[in-house]
Order: sequence, then structure tokens, then C-alpha cells
Amino acid sequence: MKGMINMKHFLILSLILLLAGRPIAGQTGDPPSRVWVADQGDGTYKNPVLHADYSDPDVIRVGTDYFMTASSFNCVPGLPVLHSKDLVNWKLIGHALHRLTPEEEFSMVRHGKGVWAPCIRYRNNEFYIYFPDPDRGIFLTRAVNPAGPWSEPVLVAGGKGLIDPSPFWDDDGKAYLVYAFAGSRAGIKSVLMVDRMTPDGTRLFGQPVMVFNGAGENPTVEGPKFYKRNGWYYIFAPAGGVTNGWQLVLRSRNVWGPYEAKTIMAQGSTEINGPHQGGWVNTPSGEFWFLHFQDKEAYGRVVHLNPMQWINDWPVIGIDNDGDGCGEPVSTHAKPDVGRTYPLSTPPEDDEFNGPDQGLQWQWHANPSILWGFPTGNLGYYKLNCIPRPDGAKNLWDIPNLLMQKFPAERFSATVKMRFDARHDGEEAGLLIMGQDYQFVSLKRENGTLHIRTVRCNNAERGTPEELLFSEKTLSLEIWFRVTVAPGATCTFSYSTNGEDFIQAGPPFQAKPGKWIGAKAGIFALREGTTNDAGGAELDWFRITR
Repeated sequence: MKGMINMKHFLILSLILLLAGRPIAGQTGDPPSRVWVADQGDGTYKNPVLHADYSDPDVIRVGTDYFMTASSFNCVPGLPVLHSKDLVNWKLIGHALHRLTPEEEFSMVRHGKGVWAPCIRYRNNEFYIYFPDPDRGIFLTRAVNPAGPWSEPVLVAGGKGLIDPSPFWDDDGKAYLVYAFAGSRAGIKSVLMVDRMTPDGTRLFGQPVMVFNGAGENPTVEGPKFYKRNGWYYIFAPAGGVTNGWQLVLRSRNVWGPYEAKTIMAQGSTEINGPHQGGWVNTPSGEFWFLHFQDKEAYGRVVHLNPMQWINDWPVIGIDNDGDGCGEPVSTHAKPDVGRTYPLSTPPEDDEFNGPDQGLQWQWHANPSILWGFPTGNLGYYKLNCIPRPDGAKNLWDIPNLLMQKFPAERFSATVKMRFDARHDGEEAGLLIMGQDYQFVSLKRENGTLHIRTVRCNNAERGTPEELLFSEKTLSLEIWFRVTVAPGATCTFSYSTNGEDFIQAGPPFQAKPGKWIGAKAGIFALREGTTNDAGGAELDWFRITR
């Protein structure tokens, strides 16, 4: 399988990580999540291995290490990079994109635009990530260290509507790229294209060739991944859509086809709907595994791990109980055989806001400005400034300075302790659940007095005004806000002035996804009008608990 390396390359990679001062995931790092750990501690795991919105995952193995990336759309930083030693315990180690380009365009919120389904590969002692911007084309960024820094992206193939690239280097050194089309931009979809690529992987040349047309039996075929095994060329590609689709595989003896098609995983009798695109890896022990996503609406596109086997040169993903060559996704399974047991590891959720860096889990909805907020080092808090709401803004849909993170589990509570440094009327800071509908609890200064408020907005994308659900005066500048998320993504907000006794603030709220992303939890600070001395929120800590 392409993308594997020998022991020499593994030693080089280990030295790179050591010299960069980066810990190896699964050995050191933050404590694991209190709300979702896939590793069940008895040699088995439960799905999803990441109950968080890592959409369109792709994965590679480098020696005994596994690396994953995922879509990030308009959220910044983008292109998350995760690391695992066993495919079950994952650590977020960085992002390949710290700003989106064009810089000026993405200084404003561009919901659903930006970074779509990427592909990660390892070649010539470098990591490659190919990613599409559906409005501009296909880009490449590279790094020696997967934790970064990553190179400035280069345009490999310009064109509106080009999405879901996957490179492939054949045994003779020739390079190819498979990709799909976004119907919303290109006006066509459900076809897969293969194009010649220069051996260095930086540009396409020649005539692109359509190798598969899914119209009819396999509509909305997309997300292709290119591999070769036993002389067969394989393109793994989901079809049917993210909610109710299936996993398709194409194979041919020639890179240009013709390709046979076969469905190798579908929902079947399980509750795991539309098992969708991902990546195939093997272990040093010779096992085969497939990582893919499941769309769980407000929770986003969560990541599943399924066993894979080969029968008559066709892959079968999941468990094939009836022997028809099409598997069903598993809910629990024995962990991959990687030769040893590794400590529990999950992406970060809490942030104590101590030191010079904020947690890797935080994202903004656009390219950030230094004016929005910053760590305070050893002062022990994050300073989130009250930034003016844009003129005419009826709600938060187009507000870029929302400090947000993914939902980490089906059931959890998020609590923030903060001090509100309100200097003028109209300044406000609070805890937010953001999606196409949203709700928040906040402190706002009005007529010289602080008010605890709960506000909701439905159909925010349509410019719907916000609705005040709860308001109460308070004298407390220090406050604890909490949101408790129940199964089904029902959210209940509360507040406390002593950190112990919490009072419900307003009615429960049904979270909704954003544009191609799950709902998010986080903090905001805004103001009405401008000043030369704005107030803000001093965030002491943010914690996720059961």
C-alpha cells in the first residue's frame, strides 16, 4: 500500500519529532476526556473513536505512527492534524493552515467555504496535504514535522468546483490525482476524474479523464482515495450522500480504467447511518482498517474505525454477517493489533488559559485579528475583547470573533469561569452554543447595570433577529456560565455567582448544525458602537465535564 515507509524513514521521523520538542501522541500530553473515551480498557474500543466533528477524515501510517487530517471549512486555524499509535487514541497535535486565503475575503465569515475534504500522504521524508477550496481549486501544503510548521499552500489545479483530491504515485514514479466535482460550483457532480500530475506533486498536466460516472446507481459519488494493491488500482469513494449513503470501491488493472464498482459497506441493520468517506491503513502486523465519518447532525461528522479484510481482491469494511461482500459498521470491536497497549489519549477540551498559548481545540469563524483576544501568559487568563457588532448585524451569524470548539460527546457540560470588565453600556460577554440556530447566556451592561441574559436566534442565516428569553440584574463581575448538553443535543443554560449553586437561565434549546459543520460551544465578547477603551472578558478557565 502506498504511503508506508521503512524503518530508516521511521527513525528519521522520530528524530524530527524529538528535535522539534514535540511529544509523541499516546505517550505524554493532556489528561483524556472526561466525557468520551473510545478505548474501553479491556482490549476493545467503541465507535465513534472521535465523537467530534472531524469531517471527511483521511489517514496514513508512517512507521508505527498514524496521522489524520480532516475538513475545516471556514474555521480557523484549519486542517487539523491528529496523531495516534493505535488508531483508537488520538491527540490533536496542530493545524496545517493558520490563516485562509485570500486573506481579505476570509477576514469575514464565509460559512461552508474554505477547506473541504483533504488527503494526507507521506513521500520523500515529507508530509503532504492536498485540500480543495471549492471556489478556487486544489492546493498542496507540505511539512517535515506533522505538528508544523507547514508550507504556504501552492495551487496544484485551479478551477471552480474541483474537490476531494487524492494523489497517487505509481511504481514507475508517474503521479496522478483523482478528484470530484461540487455540483453547487461546477454544475456537474457524481463523476470522478483522474489527471496526470508532475512527480513532485505540484501541478497537473495533460487531459483529465473521467474514470467513473455514478449517475443512476451511485449518485453523489465523491471523496475518492487512490490506492494500489496486488496490481489492482483502487478508488475508495462514498456515494448516495452523507446522511443515507454507502461506501463504494472501484478497481481496475489500468489507472485509466475501466473500473468495476462494488458497495463494500452500508448501514444495513445498524444505527450508523450513511457510513461515509475516509481512508484505509494497515498495521505492521498486517491488519487492515478503515476510518470514516458518520453525520450526527448537531454533533457534526464523527469518526468511526472499522476493520477491513480482503476477499478475492475486493475489500470488505466492517462485519459481513451474510457473506455478500458488503459489511456493516461496528459499534464495538477488538482494538487494532499494534504490539502493545498505549495510554488513553483524546483531543483537548479543557483550557486553564495559563501560559502563552491557547488550547489547540479553539477555532474562530474567520481569520483572527489580534484585537479579538490574546493569552496573558503567567497572569493566568485569556483576555477576550468586546469587539463592535457590525453595523446592521441582526444576529451572530456573520460575527467572526466567536471563540469556539467542537462538541466532544453526546452528553457533556461546558463551564466557563470569567470576570467581566465592562466599561461601557452595550458591552456583553457570554457562553454560546452556535449553529444555524443558537442560544447564549451572557452578562451585558445596560444603563450602568449588569444583566444576566439568555438570548436565542432561530434561522440565523436568514437574518432573523435575536429573542430575549431571560434577564436578571446582578452585581457580580465574576460569574460562572454553564451549558449542559443531553443526548439529542438538547442544551440547558445556567449561571452561578459562587461557582457552586447554578440557576437555570431560560428554557432548554435544541442545538442545530452550522453550514457543513456541527454545532459548537464557546465564548464571545461584543459591544454596541465603538470606543477607544473597550472592556472585555477575562477567561479564567473553560472545562468540559460529564
